[in-house]
Amino acid sequence: MQKYDIAIIGGGILGTTISYWLSTLYDLKICVIEKEPDVALHASTRNSGVIHYPFYINSKQKKNFAKAAFLSHEMWKSLANEKKIPWVQGGTIEIALDEEQHKTLEKYMIFGKENGLTEDDISILDSNQLKQKEPNLTCYSGLYCTKEGSTNYGMLTKAVTEMAKKNGINFLLKHNVEYVEETSKEVNIIFSDNSSLATDFTINCAGGNSLDIAKKFRLLSNYSDLHFRGEYWIADSNIADLVKTNIYTVPRYPEFPFLDPHWIKRANGETEIGPNAVPVDSPEAYDSFITDIPTALSKITDIVTGSTKKLLLNTDFISLVSKEFLSSISKSAMIERVKKFIPAIKPENFPKRGTAGIRTPVISPQGDFVSEMLEAEGKNSFHIVNYNTPGATGAPAYSAFVVKKLQEKGILPQSKNQKKSIWNFDKIFEQV
Repeated sequence: MQKYDIAIIGGGILGTTISYWLSTLYDLKICVIEKEPDVALHASTRNSGVIHYPFYINSKQKKNFAKAAFLSHEMWKSLANEKKIPWVQGGTIEIALDEEQHKTLEKYMIFGKENGLTEDDISILDSNQLKQKEPNLTCYSGLYCTKEGSTNYGMLTKAVTEMAKKNGINFLLKHNVEYVEETSKEVNIIFSDNSSLATDFTINCAGGNSLDIAKKFRLLSNYSDLHFRGEYWIADSNIADLVKTNIYTVPRYPEFPFLDPHWIKRANGETEIGPNAVPVDSPEAYDSFITDIPTALSKITDIVTGSTKKLLLNTDFISLVSKEFLSSISKSAMIERVKKFIPAIKPENFPKRGTAGIRTPVISPQGDFVSEMLEAEGKNSFHIVNYNTPGATGAPAYSAFVVKKLQEKGILPQSKNQKKSIWNFDKIFEQV
């Protein structure tokens, strides 16, 4: 049986950045466990690619997300420049369609300044000012963030992976965790093919599967999760520049993980509209509502017996779910949502579907969606659950937060000298 000092479960954007930090600070035997044949095949690649700034994040509810997103911007930018990865800083406009939504934008201005942004970064524009900037955009007002843009997080994740490998990190691909045995001294991880490894410490950051992994460690048993597929449509090239800026809309139900539609300018030059939020049975159900019968039955059982069942009594939630299903089976329904602010578009302008991604929000024992990431500790393990948007943007800084936390708990020793690295560990905490 192979033995490691640290095993990281999850080869996505979070697992790879944690592994990279560790490889620059320590000489330890570390592995990253990934069930797929390559890293970043799920949420790390299947996302909008937008570089988020935390102007819309309530710092009291999502403090760590906000802080990490703010600090990570320049870190990703430096990596993208060095590795020649697309980085387009065209800005984002969050629009309000009426006076009530405008009040939300005013709150966002306060959030943004609390999270470190300045008046040079964000400003509120009225409808006339927006018409001058984007003549084909129709709305009441908008919050313009100059620093937002688009990149390719899958490419960034693979770049981090290669740097971690050069520093000695072992990536164990096609290793699906079946069950674990956690003792007072170590963790034994057993895989689906009956192979196994031992490790002194485990870090779980398995994305949409992270809650399931935590439960294998007998943690967070009172929590549940749901999987929502977000679908996009790609614009024809003849209308792709109808609006040249990312357009987001104020969410009508911020307590739910339903995002009102966006107009996204991707780093590859394509324009997409979306997403919706369609419930599916697994974090990999990209092309259907049901992955397979056993998976579907398992999720139904979880819903009926877990904290999710309390959501079924919420009529607003059930109504929204039905509308999201409609926008999945009907392209016209999706287009009608976007026509409210870009009236010139037509269904025939969007001939093919874009890349679907899946978010997996966690539900508390009280039946509410959890806003912040969850961190849980086992005997010899640390678990990061509910790591959602803007998780890709904030991954480098948040990964450093995780390493720092493990140092403060005495699980990792203080590192005196960082090896040659594209990112400076100590500088992050100077900024904090």
